[in-house]
Amino acid sequence: MGNSYVVLGDGIAGSSAAETLREEDPDGKITVVTDEGEPLYNRILIKEFAKGKLPEAPIAIHDEEWYEERDIELRLNTHVTRVAPDEHRLYLHEGDPITYDKLLIATGGTPRQLPVPGSAADGIHHFWTFQDARAIREAAERADTGVVIGAGLLGIDLAAICGAQDVRAHYLMRGNRWWRYALSEEGGEIIHRALRARNVTPVFESGASRFETEDGRVVATIDANEQRYESEFVGIAIGLHFNMEFLQGSDVEQDDGIVVDEYMQTSVEDVYAAGDITQFYDTILGEHAQNGSWGSAKTQGHIAGVNMAADEPDEAFRWVSSYSITHFDFPFLSFGHPTLGDRYIERTFDETAWRRIAIKDNKVVGGVLIGDLAPQTTLKRLMREEVSVAGQDDQLLADDIDIERVAPALGN
Repeated sequence: MGNSYVVLGDGIAGSSAAETLREEDPDGKITVVTDEGEPLYNRILIKEFAKGKLPEAPIAIHDEEWYEERDIELRLNTHVTRVAPDEHRLYLHEGDPITYDKLLIATGGTPRQLPVPGSAADGIHHFWTFQDARAIREAAERADTGVVIGAGLLGIDLAAICGAQDVRAHYLMRGNRWWRYALSEEGGEIIHRALRARNVTPVFESGASRFETEDGRVVATIDANEQRYESEFVGIAIGLHFNMEFLQGSDVEQDDGIVVDEYMQTSVEDVYAAGDITQFYDTILGEHAQNGSWGSAKTQGHIAGVNMAADEPDEAFRWVSSYSITHFDFPFLSFGHPTLGDRYIERTFDETAWRRIAIKDNKVVGGVLIGDLAPQTTLKRLMREEVSVAGQDDQLLADDIDIERVAPALGN
């Protein structure tokens, strides 16, 4: 008889873990618990759905039959109130507790709320779930004016939705450029031009101070400089609040997420975590880090599943993540940890081609590529192999990186 496994969360991390557990332990009892009302869907594609570019059909990944075929119990709309590791038991808002031998926490997060007057009004949207995407698409199709708040990777999705739905929008940013922690002004301006071409106007050194409402619905946004912007539609993306309330009193170590080792184990025996919610030990950096990419979450779920089913965990998570944006006429990709360098090198190639590489202790730890993505394979390999790139700045910024010159041992 196999073990009894419980997976909290049915995003890509949780689903990947459940699938792996079934492969590794054919006789195990597997239960997937989620507070959402539908099985796994593609979080990458929901932005295209909200832009009006895709119907619902391609976005769902698994239906309930997928779980039945693999003898995985799926419990939708189920809220966990407490984890009791000493009892190996989960307590629910309704119904009997669930016992487990091994537990995976892959509950992700929920969007942070903007703590300003009027932020609970109708017409103000946060973007995370498929249900959010449905509401955003419907609202954007009706709106003529909009405001987007949050100068990060989710915020630009909302800005692109406005552009695709012909919403005349202002994009309020607290700094002097989009994603200022990863892009210089030169790289940022490539994005700003693309936004303006879609009738989305970046507003720098700004941010929302309050919302004007009529009959409970937002009509305008007042920024930090007391500028007023009409906004029938408002999209907010200022980060995630990780879903960890149910861990109170559990002794699971937390630090802006759940701390895990390279095997996805938490500080508590038989409890693992995967996905956005983890502060995982990055074996390339040699320190804990966080990453919200789809590929990273999927791989973490797989690694967690393998180790949960094993007698002793022995497969480590080692991954160079990447995140792409497809909203513009040119490609955009970030990889690794583009904000964690101790120095940065960059080059502008033309109006839509730019490269920036983050270097720490003379090793590549991340970067951003705009326009030409061809160097990503080489740069990821240099990062994964922890190659010293001291004295190789010119080569790293060349049109074509000659890996035999940067790292002769890898070129053979």
